[in-house]
Amino acid sequence: MKTITVKATERKEFGKKAAKTVRREGLIPCVLCGNGETVSFSVDPREIKPLIYTPNSYIVEFDFGGKTEKAVLREAQFHPVREEILHLDFYRIAAGKPVSIAIPVRLTGNAEGVKVGGKLALSARKLTVSALVENLPDEIVVDVTPLGVGKTIFVGDLQFENIKFVTPATTAVCAVRVTRASRGAAAAEGK
Repeated sequence: MKTITVKATERKEFGKKAAKTVRREGLIPCVLCGNGETVSFSVDPREIKPLIYTPNSYIVEFDFGGKTEKAVLREAQFHPVREEILHLDFYRIAAGKPVSIAIPVRLTGNAEGVKVGGKLALSARKLTVSALVENLPDEIVVDVTPLGVGKTIFVGDLQFENIKFVTPATTAVCAVRVTRASRGAAAAEGK
């Protein structure tokens, strides 16, 4: 999995008033939790943009003036009108412990149902998985070649080594929907 390095400035004051002060300075207040320790810090919004405004998932390596911490993004809070980032929550990665993270889904192949007029629909753009950091993939690749009209691939149908799916097994990943063209093709075959 790809890593982004971000410079972080630790802050001593925390709470609503301190967060407003940090925002006035043009920075984003953040919290890093995990392993029984919580650290409040702030980051430059320009450094964090590649992490927020992308469909990809990354591991973030924070540089606290020489001391580095690895983490994953847990939650991003946005202003309801201005769409600016108000607060970020990160979860610390511990060596040897699995981490849960949402990973994007990529479909490959040409579905059988699409060839006869069906429409391929991606239902889940990201799936939450749990694995050790070294086993986390950049994306989950799903082959849709055997998928016929009216058929669906569920999370429970996917098998990947060293990865456990946190997303429920009954969640649909993708499906080939029935269209008028596919019904017409089926009717023509039936005559």
